Amino acid sequence: MRVKNVVITEADFTRLQLLLESTRRFRLGDTEHFDILEEELARATVVSSGMIRPNVVTMNSRVRVKDLNSGHELIYQIVFPKDADVARNRISILAPIGTALLGFGAGCTIELKAPSGMRRFRILNVEYQPEAAGVAA
Repeated sequence: MRVKNVVITEADFTRLQLLLESTRRFRLGDTEHFDILEEELARATVVSSGMIRPNVVTMNSRVRVKDLNSGHELIYQIVFPKDADVARNRISILAPIGTALLGFGAGCTIELKAPSGMRRFRILNVEYQPEAAGVAA
């Protein structure tokens, strides 16, 4: 279970709120996952892009995680749905793992309900974060 606060940039917060609003209007299914993202946003600490630590997962970040169920290390990039591509490890923010990683930093362990059951991941490091690189997310 997550015990640390989620930290999200103002820009990501605004874009994710707009994504939720537009997605809910056009898609009636999968509301449970939208509710989870909405809950994450509601409890998030929102900061300016310049105030986010470089080891925190933001939109378009590339993050190395360890699957604590299998022991495998994986690299994911958290993206908006239109940019998702599982073959390239570009995971939608609307996927359970995407929502779970957003706003947490290196060293955190997250637990999530996935289609295959409960999963646990440890964030090993954030390999790329747009804000740290000086690039707009």
